[in-house]
Amino acid sequence: MKKIPVEQAVGQTLCHDMTAILPNGFKGVRFKRGHVITEEDVPALLDIGKSHIFVWEPEADEVHEDDAAQALTEAICGPNLRYSGPSEGKFLITSAIRGLFCVNSEALKAINSVPDYTVACRPGHTVVSEGEKLSGARIVPLVTKRENVEKAVAIARENYPVFSVKPFLPLKAGVIITGSEVYYGRIQDRFEPIMREKLASYGAGILGVTKCPDDLSMIRAAIDRFLSEGAQLILLTGGMSVDPDDLTPTAIRQSGAQLVTQGVPMQPGNMLTMAYLGDTMLIGVPGASMHSKVTSLDLFLPRIFAGERICKEDIAVLGEGGFCMGCKVCHYPLCSFGRR
Repeated sequence: MKKIPVEQAVGQTLCHDMTAILPNGFKGVRFKRGHVITEEDVPALLDIGKSHIFVWEPEADEVHEDDAAQALTEAICGPNLRYSGPSEGKFLITSAIRGLFCVNSEALKAINSVPDYTVACRPGHTVVSEGEKLSGARIVPLVTKRENVEKAVAIARENYPVFSVKPFLPLKAGVIITGSEVYYGRIQDRFEPIMREKLASYGAGILGVTKCPDDLSMIRAAIDRFLSEGAQLILLTGGMSVDPDDLTPTAIRQSGAQLVTQGVPMQPGNMLTMAYLGDTMLIGVPGASMHSKVTSLDLFLPRIFAGERICKEDIAVLGEGGFCMGCKVCHYPLCSFGRR
């Protein structure tokens, strides 16, 4: 672009939006890209501090901020996303559905390492609703070299999708509540309503709730019964401590399931256990879920209902951000719990 005095700019076309903050409280775009400058515009431009404007030099190998941002935005958007813009050089990405916002973190880091590009987004593995804002993309200067655009777009295409929203699947779920004290009616069960509420929030089809005493054979029989009914997710509550008579993790292992983890670096919810029996996820629910609004379980349920398969590598990174502050008023997910 070429810089010229505003007094010599009459008849020229603005190649970028010009923003202003006026004494009357106005804050926003005063002159839009594409506006042809008139004699009457010159005092107004001077009033907002614009003594010069920029015009295109056709031979320059440059890409305008709007075009550079749009090229990348189109490339980074995967399924179930919408985008709008440009507004002051920025494109806004929003969710088209309720689901799990997923981010290819390494690709995003690589894109933000390309000169001039900046892409900011919400944390990955965030539950989002239709229409929620997820990301903003732009370049910082008014123009960038064409090679920068090509490099950023190539990274996005090679790592597609950089951003996506996965819909929640209506998984068939069974709940097994263990503990002789509950089975024989010595105390009232408090887990069932909690589990039903959590499952319902993802549209799960609840196959049923079964209570078992501290008896390995009965717990395993309950697992087998739900499997025969097509369960894709089985939640087992109770019996999750390290006491020798707490049998839930043992029952999960003896079912033949492949253990992903017994315990996670998160508090509350240290004792969360996860395993796969074929494609069916078995979860040993941490006891903290009975009295804490949010635990490690709530970090993994969205991913499970979005169809993601959990692996060991997903567990180890959760220590940073895995400590709940126990605030008197819980603001989750607008807090640091589960965020790196």
